[in-house]
Amino acid sequence: MSSLSVVIITFNEAHNIERCLNSVRQVADEIIILDSFSTDDTVALASKMGVVVKQQQFLGYIQQKNAALELASNNYVLCLDADEALDEALVQSILSVKENFTATAYHFNRCTSYCGRFIRNGSWYPDKKIRLFDKRHAQWGGINPHDKVELTVKNEVVQYLKGDMLHFSYYTIEEHLARINHYTTISAAALYAKGVRSNWAKILINPLWRFIYGYFIRLGFLDGFYGFVIAINCSHETFQKYIKLYQLQQ
Repeated sequence: MSSLSVVIITFNEAHNIERCLNSVRQVADEIIILDSFSTDDTVALASKMGVVVKQQQFLGYIQQKNAALELASNNYVLCLDADEALDEALVQSILSVKENFTATAYHFNRCTSYCGRFIRNGSWYPDKKIRLFDKRHAQWGGINPHDKVELTVKNEVVQYLKGDMLHFSYYTIEEHLARINHYTTISAAALYAKGVRSNWAKILINPLWRFIYGYFIRLGFLDGFYGFVIAINCSHETFQKYIKLYQLQQ
């Protein structure tokens, strides 16, 4: 059986951390948390559960997650956010491949809970994510705050695992709207720094397309009222990102 490190970054996640840690107990040989000096009980709860907790100031999502990777003592690492947890099917899939890791990386579906209901249609599902990988051949990249695991060598093998990573993201619509405002500010600044520019076509057309894609093409309407809310809010997120980017250009 190969060894596996689980790494998690946290800041004020006392309401989530125990569920996350309990879900990885069967698969983890070590669990490491890199905390950004939480002011709630996150560190106390994690320490009580026997988890190694390190602390440093938040560097940005991508930078913080790469710093957490360096703390893992095993080559294969499972990265989770504190508001995520493994379902039983995914636990069993990971235990199976742990017997002999044959792929550089593994991806699986993420299923999001929105206002108490799991969303299984639209642009949010299956939302495949690479979260289990050999850290010698992968690192966190992307554009803040939308980080993603990137393989450092082309043509590396990525294997699909059955099961869902459960994402307990938004408990209220108000929370979703606040997060959109926060994330789009970060995203617009990151895009501007990379030389990406906005224009009226992106401001008007991209939000409309995102709604059509999520609600109709990806069948978001099958999730009822919340499917509609998510599609509208995703469209609004795209609109905010590009108007904030446009404002930075002025």
